[in-house]
Amino acid sequence: MEQHEGKLHQRVSFLGGAQDYLREFVYGGIDGAITTFAVVAGAVGANLSAEIIIILGFANLLADGFSMSVGAYLSSKSEKENYQKHKKIEYWEIDNIPDKEKQEVREIYQEKGFEGELLEKVVAVITSNRERWVDEMMKNELEMIPEEKSPFKIGLATLISFILIGFIPLMIYVYDFFNHTEFDVFLWTSVFTGLAFMVIGSLKSMVNQTNIFKSIGETLGLGIVAASVAYFVGDFLESLIMNA
Repeated sequence: MEQHEGKLHQRVSFLGGAQDYLREFVYGGIDGAITTFAVVAGAVGANLSAEIIIILGFANLLADGFSMSVGAYLSSKSEKENYQKHKKIEYWEIDNIPDKEKQEVREIYQEKGFEGELLEKVVAVITSNRERWVDEMMKNELEMIPEEKSPFKIGLATLISFILIGFIPLMIYVYDFFNHTEFDVFLWTSVFTGLAFMVIGSLKSMVNQTNIFKSIGETLGLGIVAASVAYFVGDFLESLIMNA
């Protein structure tokens, strides 16, 4: 695990401090691209005008982007608060029932293979420092690791990536609205969105330490499936309503 994290650090070191939030950027971008492209595809399937597509697309982009970023922020904030709550409980237990807590440390290290005099020395060292003792209980008893990242920055990275990558399926429609063209807008939208899926998929492979081609294929495949479902649902509903 540490070796993987080291490789990831080297591969994204050019991002500076932003690399800590690459995971949130990647998954926010994937969600933004897939949902916005699905909205566009569904609207095209329903034969809606370009103006309506732009309106629906931006409404989805801003509303869903805000909703997802708030969810990411609250989830991270709740995780931090939950960690601190249990840490306070551990402090109370160490102060009020130290013998029981020492026995728990002893049992933890017995399961790791320590015994006899060495076991007692380990227990004595750990319990000689209050902060070290609590950290030990948090990590090995409760299996809780503190979240170092800022909940606000997590939410912000999610929002930025959702809007930035999610705008790509709308980009050609916006351009065509102000500079009318003769080319197939949806075709070029699909091409640019596909490229966006490939880029964000390659970033996902860096985050998850997986094969880059597999990651790109999964991301691209999910986007195609979501857009296809939306397109055919839009087409079906449009036919159903128009023939009613």
